[in-house]
Amino acid sequence: MQQNAVVIEHIVKSFGTVRALDDISLTVARGELFGLIGADGAGKTTLLRILTTLLLADAGSASVNGLDVVRDYRKLRTLIGYMPGRFSLYQDLTVEENLHFFASVFGTTVEENYDLVKDIYVQLEPFGKRKAGKLSGGMKQKLALCCALIHEPEVLFLDEPTTGVDAVSRVEFWEMLDRLREKGISIMVSTPYMDEAERCDRIAMIQKGRLLAVETPANITSLVPMELFAITVREMHRLSPLLKDYPYTASAYAFGDSLHYTDTRKGVQCRDIEDFLDSKGFSGISVKPLEPGIEDTFIALMQQEGDHER
Repeated sequence: MQQNAVVIEHIVKSFGTVRALDDISLTVARGELFGLIGADGAGKTTLLRILTTLLLADAGSASVNGLDVVRDYRKLRTLIGYMPGRFSLYQDLTVEENLHFFASVFGTTVEENYDLVKDIYVQLEPFGKRKAGKLSGGMKQKLALCCALIHEPEVLFLDEPTTGVDAVSRVEFWEMLDRLREKGISIMVSTPYMDEAERCDRIAMIQKGRLLAVETPANITSLVPMELFAITVREMHRLSPLLKDYPYTASAYAFGDSLHYTDTRKGVQCRDIEDFLDSKGFSGISVKPLEPGIEDTFIALMQQEGDHER
């Protein structure tokens, strides 16, 4: 029995002069909910399309449940489920017709594997006769997930499944993924949302085709090398331009109502920053130490990557 559901070794893919994936290597354990985290254009979709046998890499290799994605692509396609980022079901078919069609493609029936999708499909049953193109965004995603699961795949690949979906549907969708993981299905999901990363067992941060880090959500924040501060002042519109020109600024970016700031000096204290801002005429100054979150970590790692490139 293979211990890893996905093994990726030194994958490279370019489109013309654009390097979409640059020497990517990682593994996904069996039964793991693994997240690919990155902004649009980071390379997430390209990697998932290679793993689902829809795209050939320029270099490197990959396997899913021990099957090579190139050599064994025919057999592999029967063992995986794939939900692309864009809704790709038949919009002129009803909910029921789509599900029965995708079951028949894989030589099975809805009845045979209904237990696998019933927790999701029960929410769709009232709309069974409705055409897929007339569903809401959240319902479309649930139908697409049902169609990806109906043949009982061993590994499930989801490409930004909650993009454009309302907040309630996003939460419901991730609760579904938790239940699927409990059934032993290995899941690899890409997302641009940092809050969704916390729902994964491990995450890989990817930017411009390069792997920045692979860690658990709990441990990845330890990769931020500097102390983080949350700064608020009355004159917030002046704060960011000032700090960007401050010689000790490592990073400064808006985060909600505050500005998150890291300093290049070791042992810098809140008082040091407060005194500097006071000397520049700011009022209502508040500087508090802050535990970095996943988004802070991603920004810090992107900055480190940019420094290395320079």
